[in-house]
Amino acid sequence: MFVSGLLAILPVGLTVWVVWGLYRFIDSWVGKGSTFGRMVEQALGRWVPGLGIVVTILIVFLMGIVVRNVVGRTLHYYFERVFFAVPGIGKLYRTFKRFSNALLNRSKTSSFQQVVMFEFPKEDVYVFGVVTNEKLGKIRDLTGEDCLLVYTPTAPNPLSGYMLVVPKRLVTYVDIPVEDALSMVVSSGSALPDSLRGEDDPSEDDDDGRRIQFKRPRRES
Repeated sequence: MFVSGLLAILPVGLTVWVVWGLYRFIDSWVGKGSTFGRMVEQALGRWVPGLGIVVTILIVFLMGIVVRNVVGRTLHYYFERVFFAVPGIGKLYRTFKRFSNALLNRSKTSSFQQVVMFEFPKEDVYVFGVVTNEKLGKIRDLTGEDCLLVYTPTAPNPLSGYMLVVPKRLVTYVDIPVEDALSMVVSSGSALPDSLRGEDDPSEDDDDGRRIQFKRPRRES
């Protein structure tokens, strides 16, 4: 609940903070006592209260019109072109953009679709990961068995983590949405998603009265 509330508050809080900072900046140029403000006061014979707020709203409104039309998309295109043209930075920006889109994209075309659990970095310690690729090509020839490319994010930032080559026989597929796995990473495990609740509750048994146990994947010597 705490993380859900935090995720709900953060966008609003950041928006208010940005708008307030923008208002303070604009008000320093058009507010009372500024050169523009004195011009308005002399022209009208009195000061207009809230002029800074009105100008801020107009600027935000105009920016919204710009970014939603062809001009805004064109500016974004050329902005990216500048980044792509810088040696080193361009490749880093392109890689990060692809990774972010794949990780955060909820469409069916995204490669981040299946959550798995496996032992890492040692036995009896389990981590969650997201399968990024099941077709490894020459990597399979090097390992001599079917493997998966798995991205294991680190808490609390899911954009950092490990890219691991894991034998398919050692992973257990977990039937939960990728978003739930990422929410656990962001909360460092303090927020257990509903899709996982109850499976590790000591009070819950299966139909035969036996404790539900996690079946460890088979290891071959």
